[in-house]
Amino acid sequence: MTIRAGLVGVTGYTGMELARLLAAHPAIKLVCATSRTDAGKKLGELYPFLQGFELAETEIIQPEPELLAACCDLVFLAVPHGAAMEMAGKLRAKGLKVVDLSADFRLRDAATYAEWYGQAHNEPDCLAEAVYGLPELYAERIRTAKLVANPGCYPTASILGLYPALKNRLIHCEDLVIDAKSGTSGAGRKAAVGSLFCEVHDSFKPYGMPRHRHTPEIEQELTRLVAEPGLTPHVTDQGHKPLAGEALTVSFNPHLLPLTRGILASIYTRLRPGVDEAQIRAAYAEAYAGQCFVRLLPAGKLPELRNVRGTMFCDIALVPDFRTGRLLIFSAIDNLCRGASGQALANANLMCGLPLELGLEAAPIVP
Repeated sequence: MTIRAGLVGVTGYTGMELARLLAAHPAIKLVCATSRTDAGKKLGELYPFLQGFELAETEIIQPEPELLAACCDLVFLAVPHGAAMEMAGKLRAKGLKVVDLSADFRLRDAATYAEWYGQAHNEPDCLAEAVYGLPELYAERIRTAKLVANPGCYPTASILGLYPALKNRLIHCEDLVIDAKSGTSGAGRKAAVGSLFCEVHDSFKPYGMPRHRHTPEIEQELTRLVAEPGLTPHVTDQGHKPLAGEALTVSFNPHLLPLTRGILASIYTRLRPGVDEAQIRAAYAEAYAGQCFVRLLPAGKLPELRNVRGTMFCDIALVPDFRTGRLLIFSAIDNLCRGASGQALANANLMCGLPLELGLEAAPIVP
C-alpha cells in the first residue's frame, strides 16, 4: 500500500531534504507539495536535482488544508514556528496525520513556549496530543501518534548523547555543559547577512548566547529522563517531578561552523564517585542495543562530521577523564537529515506501520 504524503513548505532546506529522501522512498509517495511563492511550478523546476525522478512532475500548490486533505494521508510541516500550529490544527481536524518540523509542538508547556518564542500558543489541544519524535526514546508512542513534534537538531544530538549517562545515574544532574557547533544550513535558506558565504567562510563564532531557543527543549526532555529512578522515557508521562523537585538545567552554547551540514556536540559532565569506564560503555551499549541509527564508537575513536553527512546516524564517543572527574561525550549528526527531515521521515514510517529505517539506509556521503 502506498501512503500519500503532503509537504507544506517545500522551498526551505528541510523541505528540500525531505523531497530528496522521498524521491526514492518505497512506500511513502509525495503527492502534494506547497509553496505560496512557487505555486504552479513543477517540483523539478524548483529542484533540478530531482530530474529523472517521478517526483519532479509533482505540481506545487497553495498550502490549503482542504486541498491537502483531499489527496493526502499524512502531511509534513516544514514551515517556521508560529505558522505550523495553525496548519497542524486544521489538518488534525480533518483527520490527517501530521509530522511538524517546526518548534510549535516540542515544548509541552504553553507558557514556556510563549516565553522562549515570543508568542502565545493557540492550539492547546494539539499541544497536548503531540508526541516528541525521538525514535530511540519514544518509538512505541510514535507508532500510535497522530501528531509528532519532530525534535530540533541540537536537542537530537544532545539528548542522545546524555540519555544513557543520566538514565543510569553515571553523572551528576547539575553542571551539564553542551558546547555545540553547527553548519550554516541550520540557519535556514532565507537571505541573511550573517549566513552569507563571505561572512561565514574562514571564520568561527558563537551565537544565541545565553538563551538559544533549543535550551528549554533539551532541558524538558532531560528532566523527563531523571523524573523517577527506574522509569524509562517511553513510559514516563507528563506530571512526574524530577529529582529534588527541580527541573534539570543545562548550559547550552551553540557555535556556527564554516561548513554546510553537520552538528558536533561536545558535552561536559561530572562523573559520580566510583563509576568506571566499563560501566559507562556497558550503559551506552545497553541503551542503544538494536538501535540502527546510533553508532557507539570504539574507545579511542572520536566522531567526524563527514562520517554522518546525509544520513540518520548519530555517532557517539565517550571519553572518561578521571583526572578531572568528568565524562566527556561527543555526539555528531547531520543537522538536515538526522536533525530534521530524515528524522521526520523515520517518524512517519513508524506512524504508518513501516520499519523505522525504510528509505533511510544510505551510507554517508564521503569525501
